[in-house]
Amino acid sequence: MQPPGIPTKTEDVNWDYDQEADVLYISVGEPVEALGLDIGEGVIVRYSEERGEVVGLTIIGIRERSLRALRQEG
Repeated sequence: MQPPGIPTKTEDVNWDYDQEADVLYISVGEPVEALGLDIGEGVIVRYSEERGEVVGLTIIGIRERSLRALRQEG
């Protein structure tokens, strides 16, 4: 299996944050149907088999993790 291609253009990045669920959805271009590959620690890579590349990320608990990291820094 080939490693997934990583998009190099960043001008067409879309994102949506679900405040109630504390989940950040990031898509390269318009969101498309994709496989979700759980890479651990609440990060899911969205991979398009058709394109052979990463088409987005889902980050679970982004707010809580950010607050935790800020507390550790301070």
